[in-house]
Amino acid sequence: MATQKFSVSKLIHSPAKVVYSIIADYNNGHPMILPKPPFVSLEVEKGGTGAGTEMIVKIEMFGKIQSYRAVVSEPDPGQVLVETANTGYITTFIVEQCDNGKNSYVTFTTKLTENLGLMKKIEFWFTSKLLRPVYKKELEKLAEVADSTGH
Repeated sequence: MATQKFSVSKLIHSPAKVVYSIIADYNNGHPMILPKPPFVSLEVEKGGTGAGTEMIVKIEMFGKIQSYRAVVSEPDPGQVLVETANTGYITTFIVEQCDNGKNSYVTFTTKLTENLGLMKKIEFWFTSKLLRPVYKKELEKLAEVADSTGH
């Protein structure tokens, strides 16, 4: 089974606990870091904090508003959070503590693991080109929100 993926990382000058709590809070924190555009909305259907959260996300891509459903899991609570979308895309958020807990190294990785036909490979290539700068902006917003919490 083929896998395609891309990642974006950033050092954030806030403790890992603060950073992770923003990412895992789908009612308030996570929506604050989503760049608009291309993100249009994030609607929590179930849960809202970490594992078990179910949501509908709307994003404008390729000139159209597209929606997808995603479910959140936490294979390593406090450090790794995973969104599995009904599109086949899996996005992992990794928050690593560094500098004796004063800072965090955060990585967003999106991958597609399934039988990749030519059209899906082409779609993923375009999606990765569009989302890479979006993820960079999202990490910048994450740093701003974490900094404003007054850690």
